[in-house]
Amino acid sequence: MQQARYYLLGERAVVLELSPPVTLPSQQRIWALAEKLNHHPDVREVVPGMNNLTLLLHTPQADAEAMLALLQQGWESKERLTPESRQVDIPVVYGGEQGPDLDDVARHTGMTPRQVVECHAAAAYVVYFLGFQPGFSYLGGMPEKLATPRRAEPRLAVAAGSVGIGGGQTGIYPLVTPGGWQLIGRTPLALFNPHEMPPTLLRPGDSVRFVPQKEGVC
Repeated sequence: MQQARYYLLGERAVVLELSPPVTLPSQQRIWALAEKLNHHPDVREVVPGMNNLTLLLHTPQADAEAMLALLQQGWESKERLTPESRQVDIPVVYGGEQGPDLDDVARHTGMTPRQVVECHAAAAYVVYFLGFQPGFSYLGGMPEKLATPRRAEPRLAVAAGSVGIGGGQTGIYPLVTPGGWQLIGRTPLALFNPHEMPPTLLRPGDSVRFVPQKEGVC
């Protein structure tokens, strides 16, 4: 059974943290609890993460035990929320300049570059949460055999749209940023646009499929 831990984070936040593994049912319970506590008068903001939920409070918490008890009670209710899910296809050019680490991932996993692409593109992914930077989606569902450690030396600038693997996770960089994930491809889609509403292409609960393009390895 997955263990839950509850603790204070400074004077204005309380945290629910779950032990591994990360699963879709757990994320659905986190989404449900976030939705429920988002309307609590003492809560300024809810921040759902991967296997965790942080509540930011309006004022320094005078009755910390009460807030932690509320968090525990909500989690133990075992309510789930399944957001309205969309199927989002992400076109990806794998390998070459768009995916400079594809060969390294292939060597690490004992596959050919084409097999890595086929395995990565065949999986069904779900957006577990957005974090790290605006629009960066952490996806559940990557096959374990694709797991590859992050680069020993992170890049100073990763191009927007880069598709990467970091440990047992895969995701898409929405903006130019430093990063240490293994880059296997790139999409031309804009993952974040501050002028749109909502500004992010992907949302928690969305189903994602990567579609290899003929310009790359496929």
